[in-house]
Amino acid sequence: MFAPTPVETMTFAQREIFVKRDDLIHPDFSGNKARKFQYFLEKECPEITKLVGYGSAQANSLHSLAVLAKMRGWQLDYYVDHIAHYLQQNPQGNYLAALDNGANIIEKPEHVTESLDSYVTELARSALDNELYIPEGGRCEYAAIGLEQLGQQILDWMHEKHYSTLNLFLPSGTGTTALFLQRFFKIKRFEHEDLPEVNVLTCSCVGGDDYLRLQFNQLSENALHHPRIISNGNKYHFGKLKRECYEMWQRVCASGIEFELLYDPVGFIMLEHFLTQSSTVDNIDNTAPLMYLHQGGVLGNPSMLARYQRKYQAK
Repeated sequence: MFAPTPVETMTFAQREIFVKRDDLIHPDFSGNKARKFQYFLEKECPEITKLVGYGSAQANSLHSLAVLAKMRGWQLDYYVDHIAHYLQQNPQGNYLAALDNGANIIEKPEHVTESLDSYVTELARSALDNELYIPEGGRCEYAAIGLEQLGQQILDWMHEKHYSTLNLFLPSGTGTTALFLQRFFKIKRFEHEDLPEVNVLTCSCVGGDDYLRLQFNQLSENALHHPRIISNGNKYHFGKLKRECYEMWQRVCASGIEFELLYDPVGFIMLEHFLTQSSTVDNIDNTAPLMYLHQGGVLGNPSMLARYQRKYQAK
């Protein structure tokens, strides 16, 4: 079990917000991935010798799975659609860190026309007893173990600071972290009505709001467990460079806390929209204390920053 991560403050949108520094959870784990993979770090798995995952060649999960495999003495086979020639010639970020930790990064065969998800899912059906397959980004029920410990840390902090309500915001990819946190808070408050109320707010950074709702439904059909999606009406394509994202990243990093360049800029753009609306947005009081969950991922910043500099000659 990881030690509680600190809570700091920063000024954003002309108000003070709290930042849960889950990026500091472990020197070799990226925030939410450490939470999602905590179960596999702690569980006795004497028969397992190989970990199999998949996703992007620059994903936070690639580095975290490589560290997990190394700590457990396992081999990691990690499947990707494609490894860019530039990245192969200039290893950096999560890709380089994963290689340094012994990861075996495998491109999907050229003759395979199905999606990477379908391809690896098919491989998993014939998995050997010594192989452990993990869904992309850790999107599985096992992720709830570590995330519920995070939720309890937040409740303990609220009790210590005498807060009765809190808006907890985090940007989402598959929505796994946001949903398991919302489910945890709802169930805890149903069991103990005197506990503080936490509203989990999120935004879509991959595939749009409809995609995010679909992911929520796949994880839980109970709508009460679904976080509130906030949006300014604009759709942000994952990994696509936008000047407003780079400028927002510069703004929030000026607080003295380094955020990552893929999810956090979109998150803060959406959060600013939410905080500057009228006092109640979709029955959520935006004047309530707000905590931003820093989920790590800054190891990928150098490669993203290089892309921004090549496109915008940013300094």
